[in-house]
Amino acid sequence: CLIAAQLTVYMNISGSGSSSESVREFILLGFPCSREIQVILFMFFSIIYLLTLMGNGAIICAVCCDQHLHNPMYILLGNFAFLEIWYVNSTVPNTLINFLSETKTISFTGCFLQLYFFFSMGSTECFFLSAMAFDRYFAICHPLHYATVMTGQQCFNLAISCWVCGFLWYLVPVILISQLPFCGPNEIDHFVCDSGPLLTLSCAPAPMSKLISYTLSSFIILLSFFFILISYALVLLAVLQLPSAASRHKAFSTCGSHLSVVLLFYGTIMVMHVSPGSSHSTLMPKIMTLFYAMVTPLFNPLIYSLRNKEMKNALRKVLEKFKIS
Repeated sequence: CLIAAQLTVYMNISGSGSSSESVREFILLGFPCSREIQVILFMFFSIIYLLTLMGNGAIICAVCCDQHLHNPMYILLGNFAFLEIWYVNSTVPNTLINFLSETKTISFTGCFLQLYFFFSMGSTECFFLSAMAFDRYFAICHPLHYATVMTGQQCFNLAISCWVCGFLWYLVPVILISQLPFCGPNEIDHFVCDSGPLLTLSCAPAPMSKLISYTLSSFIILLSFFFILISYALVLLAVLQLPSAASRHKAFSTCGSHLSVVLLFYGTIMVMHVSPGSSHSTLMPKIMTLFYAMVTPLFNPLIYSLRNKEMKNALRKVLEKFKIS
């Protein structure tokens, strides 16, 4: 909250100077199409949004209510589900409103707050996926030391570190971009406030802001991705050495769900943020952003619940409690 308040102050300072004398709001063009198609998209995205909230909310309830899930792996998973809820909330409600709006405007401050929270949630997701990979590596490769190292306090510290680092990671680029002069036009050919279109709309060249934004985005994506790959390569070697076929199957099942989420998430963000020099059509960035901003958070609870017996049992207990109540 303190970071958001400080960012709002920076936005207001930027909005009271020469940079906003011409531009005080932006227009998110979204998906230009007929009114009928806009209504259909609104209904379709609303269903995805509600299913995402329900699925991730169910995981949070299961982790909180079932004592068997009060261990580091599921505590991190509960935090991850909570993150996914706020990740979709940073962009989807405004997108849904714009489907039915004639103006499709967003204020100068609102645009940069959305940019900050959207990228901060994405950075936090990278940190959590890395933390979950480390947890699985330690549990499988060092099972005798796992209980003494990954205590409740250590898990709490790890989760807090992911949240803090994620929200601090992209703060500087957002402040730098917000202080650029915006004299017009103010149309963003996207459904969210993204750094690329905003840098394009700036009246003055901003190579330093662009470099910092690209460097920080690429660094967190590539560093966390390679960390996860190394963790799972070591896990794979350890699993192949297990004597029991049942133990190997359980380890593969647990880690397979996490790895599926990693491939879904990183496959799209790498196309968008690690290869800016490649030629994208005007529709491609929207599709890629739509995939990791809405589709991936929808699939995550399905992947974790369908491929994990303990989670399925916990969800079943939660549903039974709701039926009884």
